[in-house]
Amino acid sequence: MPVWKALPSALRDAHQSLVDVGNAADGAVVRLGLGISSPYLVTHPEHVQQVLQENAANYPRGDNTALWRSVRRLVGDGILSEGETWAASRRTLAPLFRPARINSLVDTMAEAIEGATDRLDQAAADGTVVDIGSELSRLVCAAIMRVFFADRLNVDEALRIMAAQESIVTSMAPRLLAPVVPWWVPMPGDRRFHRAVQEIDGILLPVLRQALRQPGTEGDVLSTLARASRDGQPLTEQQMRDDLVSMVAVTTETSYVALTWLWPVLATHEHVARRLYAEIDDVVGAGPVRAAHLPRLSYTRMVLDELLRLFPAGWIVPRRAAGPDVLGGVRIDKGATVVLSPYATHRMKAFWGPDAETFDPERFAPGRTDQRHRYAYYPFGLGIHRCLGEHLFQLEAQLIVATLVSKYRFTLTEPSVPGIRVAASLRPQRRVELTLTRLEPSVAR
Repeated sequence: MPVWKALPSALRDAHQSLVDVGNAADGAVVRLGLGISSPYLVTHPEHVQQVLQENAANYPRGDNTALWRSVRRLVGDGILSEGETWAASRRTLAPLFRPARINSLVDTMAEAIEGATDRLDQAAADGTVVDIGSELSRLVCAAIMRVFFADRLNVDEALRIMAAQESIVTSMAPRLLAPVVPWWVPMPGDRRFHRAVQEIDGILLPVLRQALRQPGTEGDVLSTLARASRDGQPLTEQQMRDDLVSMVAVTTETSYVALTWLWPVLATHEHVARRLYAEIDDVVGAGPVRAAHLPRLSYTRMVLDELLRLFPAGWIVPRRAAGPDVLGGVRIDKGATVVLSPYATHRMKAFWGPDAETFDPERFAPGRTDQRHRYAYYPFGLGIHRCLGEHLFQLEAQLIVATLVSKYRFTLTEPSVPGIRVAASLRPQRRVELTLTRLEPSVAR
């Protein structure tokens, strides 16, 4: 089969080049010419279904792709590994992320988010320009760390973890662009990667060891893991560390990275902003936001679903074929690298229409979702490796957006959607900066 010479366009714009190739191939499986490697690009929902769900055992994440080599050096052996190690971790963690349990924590998260907006009140009063990505990090920390650690970890420590994660995902860019370079060959970013991993361990390990000595009775994830067992034995420190780092990274990364894109989108889609503001003003008023409000925030949920369609945090999903297979009539040899991209599939005209790259929350209106292929949308993955934190994100994101919109209006210093930075997650090329205007409670609102 022909090889698409993707290297020049990938170096210019790695993300758009995947969309362009997918559209040009009309969803067919193609090989990407990336210099000394030629992975298969999989964009059609039927082929995505085959790789991630129907024949997932043949397409493990493995350690020999650039992304997963790096990830495993951060998270070790746990929920992001494979085989029985992964299965054991999932059996331990899955009950902690069941919808019923997460639902019971919504008001606790809402109170934490509300309390973390105090700094924004001062910024609004002073007219100070705010880096909304940094402020979202603080809000996400306030909510997520309460769920994971109760009061064992403070917000400043959590922010240091997120700053280290930022270093990790951006330092991985050279290896993503040169996927066949062996790990033992030094590359730019490697030292920054290792320093960031050490920073995370320096914060988490003392907290973890204290929890092992005194598990407590709280319902947070750490206390539950400290009391858990696997194969009749208590979890080891390493097992707890790997699972905690994995879940903290996944749940915080998706939340604040995805929500950072929201504000430029609203600034460039005023009709969406007006309707979103109107719904939150009607349902929440001046706040505070609580669990009872969320079922009525239907348009807010549509906006968030569309945000994840165009800006999925996990934009690329590499797999390695454990054995031969056939995808869309194309033979896949054992050992071949297969690359899936929610970013590409979510923007392809064949599956989303001629306006596929236009932001339109109406795509997720009741009844509309039945009109597309079930696997054309997978921001949280599919099959056995579907993200455990999906429900947590949906609730937390609605809480954060509703809290911010019920209290402020926003003016961006640069009202355009940023370009995309090459990193392990979908990050803006520049900071998203804005000023806030505090809304006063009124009868009208």
